[in-house]
Amino acid sequence: MRVARLTLHNFRSYGEVEVDLQPGATAFIGANGQGKTNLVEAIDYVATLDSHRVASETPLVKANTDRAVVRASVVRGDRTALLEVEINPGKANRARINKSPLPRTRDIVGVLRTVLFSPDDLALIKGDPAERRHFLDSLLILQTPRLAGVKADYDRILRQRNTLLKSAGRRRDAELPTLDIWDENLARVGGALMAARIALLANLAPYLAAAYIQVAANAATDRQVATAVYKPSFGLDTAFVDAPALTAALLAELALRRRDELDRGVSLVGPHRDDVTLTLGELPAKGYASHGESWSFALALRLSSFELLRADGDDPVLILDDVFAELDLNRRDQLASLVGSAEQVLVTAAVAADVPEGLIGQRFRVKDGSVTRE
Repeated sequence: MRVARLTLHNFRSYGEVEVDLQPGATAFIGANGQGKTNLVEAIDYVATLDSHRVASETPLVKANTDRAVVRASVVRGDRTALLEVEINPGKANRARINKSPLPRTRDIVGVLRTVLFSPDDLALIKGDPAERRHFLDSLLILQTPRLAGVKADYDRILRQRNTLLKSAGRRRDAELPTLDIWDENLARVGGALMAARIALLANLAPYLAAAYIQVAANAATDRQVATAVYKPSFGLDTAFVDAPALTAALLAELALRRRDELDRGVSLVGPHRDDVTLTLGELPAKGYASHGESWSFALALRLSSFELLRADGDDPVLILDDVFAELDLNRRDQLASLVGSAEQVLVTAAVAADVPEGLIGQRFRVKDGSVTRE
């Protein structure tokens, strides 16, 4: 799988730009603020409907314009599809495949698969649980696009249940029948989401262990074993659980915590409160891993995601956004050797010297909003 052409209209710093891309490695070279990351961000956005840089869509639209359009011509085997997303901040976005409108924008997710690694991924190790939940859910939806609907349903149920908890708490009415209904909805959809997350981590485990050993080749022997284990928001053995068992467990815990939730006016139980425990050897990575180990772990999470998606039969597009400046020469070459077999690798760098020889391929110079092939 690869992107053959990227076309942007009023996306970030670009009014209009079109870039033809080849298989293999492509590097976008340019000083900070010139727009190189905007190009790979657009490709990742049309694949995931998500930006790795901002939570809001407003910054994705060029200043003083009201909408942006991202088009990507995607080649998969002997087939080509034109993907298009129209970004309308404050309004509904629109998506098309081969110029045919999709019923829901999220239906475009999964047609193009991307794995993006950037320096911000250190937050996966050092940051809040929300970072790790987002990593899980994004990968989950790329692998199984129908789960985008499960996640959207859960978010909607959670919002409505929180609204009810706030109003019920003010009235001190703990016996609202409506709350029982929302408990059942949250437990049912939340159980399905938790089961999918737990299964994903189980499938990711061997790829993660192998990727960390490759990335951290010089690490101490007792700290070469990297694991990721699901951590629910309440006591629960996740070794052998399915969606019905998780639904039952969530319902029981919601009943136990109802008074606390009414007092605080917020849902305290569910996958929105869960975490992933990342460990190196016998110690948690957060708080114990060095900066280098944290960097290696974050990279291993992305490389293992790539290998997991690749196992389905198609290489996702691998994006390395401004990561080589953070690595010494040995690690640059090591990373290049690990990703060199990918069907398409897109790299951004401030200077050409930062890109290792193993990823020398098509190169573009990005300056003042223009993209020129070298």
